[in-house]
Amino acid sequence: MATTDWKTRLYRAYVSTGQGGGDAGAGYGATRPYLERVIARHVPADRAIRILDLGCGAGGMLYWLKRRGYRDLAGVDGSAEMVALAHANGLDEVVLGDIGATLTATSAGSVDVCFVMDVLEHLERQELFDVCDGIFRVLRPGGRIILHVPNAGGLFGAKVRFSDLTHEGAFTSISIRQLLGACGFGEVRCFEDRPVPHGVVSALRAVLWEIGSAPIRLLHAAETGSLECILSQNLLAVATVPWR
Repeated sequence: MATTDWKTRLYRAYVSTGQGGGDAGAGYGATRPYLERVIARHVPADRAIRILDLGCGAGGMLYWLKRRGYRDLAGVDGSAEMVALAHANGLDEVVLGDIGATLTATSAGSVDVCFVMDVLEHLERQELFDVCDGIFRVLRPGGRIILHVPNAGGLFGAKVRFSDLTHEGAFTSISIRQLLGACGFGEVRCFEDRPVPHGVVSALRAVLWEIGSAPIRLLHAAETGSLECILSQNLLAVATVPWR
């Protein structure tokens, strides 16, 4: 009897097993504050830039980019269920496909921004380098990679790391800089996923996060001599391709 490997089975049922796509049915409203903050802070203002979203899922990032006027958009995901959700929300820019094959088919130096949100944790070590090398190749000089990964140093990072059977690992700001630096990227900036105030409840969450995390930061400073630490369960990183 023919068998299918376990990871393929899980990706085929990624939405129906509760691992993704829930926000798509509500018009991507739940993730809007966070995604719009990422766009406002880290995506160039020029609406004509070329943006590629690898492992775009149901297309939440592309949806809000499109709403903000960005026009040259493309997304790829390996889950047919996710792609179907994206198409149901009018995102014809999303196609079913493989990240590696997409990068190979993309011309060198032709992309301005490449999103890799909640993707790298699914890859094995060699795949990590293959994908990041491919992204470096397709980005223009000055182009940037924007990625989101589980934070191994976060207070609840293990929850994210082990919440999905397809996850292969988690990262810290140090290991992300190690990976991207080895692939040729220049400055790498890492950011904590703090609550985004957009109403009374979210503003209260933001205040509680600041108050509740302060003692942990002090403990970190006592051990390391630095208050600089990322405690959220995920982290965001942005890196650029040097001018050459």
